Amino acid sequence: MKIMRKIIEIDEDKCTGCGACVPACAEGAIEIIDGKAKVIKDLLCDGLGACIGDCPEDALHIVEREADAYDEEAVHKHLAAQERTDKGAQPPAAEAGSGCGCPSATLMDLKAPSPCQSANIPKDQLSGVSALSHWPVQIRLIPPTAPFLKGADLLVTADCVPVSYPDLHTTYLKGRKVMLGCPKFDDAQSYIEKFRDIFSVAGIKSVTVLLMEVPCCSGLPMIVKKGLELSGADVPITEVVIALDGTIKG
Repeated sequence: MKIMRKIIEIDEDKCTGCGACVPACAEGAIEIIDGKAKVIKDLLCDGLGACIGDCPEDALHIVEREADAYDEEAVHKHLAAQERTDKGAQPPAAEAGSGCGCPSATLMDLKAPSPCQSANIPKDQLSGVSALSHWPVQIRLIPPTAPFLKGADLLVTADCVPVSYPDLHTTYLKGRKVMLGCPKFDDAQSYIEKFRDIFSVAGIKSVTVLLMEVPCCSGLPMIVKKGLELSGADVPITEVVIALDGTIKG
C-alpha cells in the first residue's frame, strides 16, 4: 500500500558510488547498483535518515512522497537473507555495472592464522603476518552495529600511523578492532557522532588511540573522548603518540 511519507532520495549526479551509506543503513535498504547508491525497495527504508551523515558528497536527503509503507517484517527477512549470504563464501569482486555492493563497504570477519599455522611460520616471517581481523577499517565505513565491534578492545589510529610505525600489527593491532581516519581532513562532527553511537551500543571494553606527533593529529583523541562523553559510557582510553621517525614518543 502506497502512502505519503518521508523517505530517502539519492541524487545520482552527486553520488560517486563510494558505498559509505551502505553500512550506515541498518535496514539494508541501500545497495550500489551500476556504480550508484540506490534504495532497492521503498518498503525497506524507514525514512529516518541515519545514512545521510555518512555521505561525503551530500547526495542523500529526506523527501516526502508517495511510497510503499515501511515494512519492518520485510526488513527482518531482508537482513536475515543478507546474513545468510555473509556467512557463506564471499563472491569475487564485482565488475562495474554488475549491481553488487561496493566491496569496500562489505562487513567481513577475517580469519587470523590458527595456532598450528602460526607455529609453522618461520620466525623471520612473523613480522609479515597481518593481525587485521575485520573489514572495513575506515571510521566512516564502519557502522556502530558492526558485529566485530561487540565487546571489542578498540584501536583508533590516525591514517598516517601505519606508514610511520613499523610494528603496528605486532604491538597494537593484535587482539584489537581497528578504526582509521584523519582528524584534519575528515568530518570531525560526524566522527564524534559515530563514536557516540558505538560506545552506546557496542559494549567497547577499552580504547587505544594512536596519533602522530604533528599538531593536526591532536584532534583525534578529542573526537573519541567527546563521543564517549556523549554516550555516557565509561571506557578507559589510552593515548600513544608516534614520532615522525616511527618511534613511540609518549
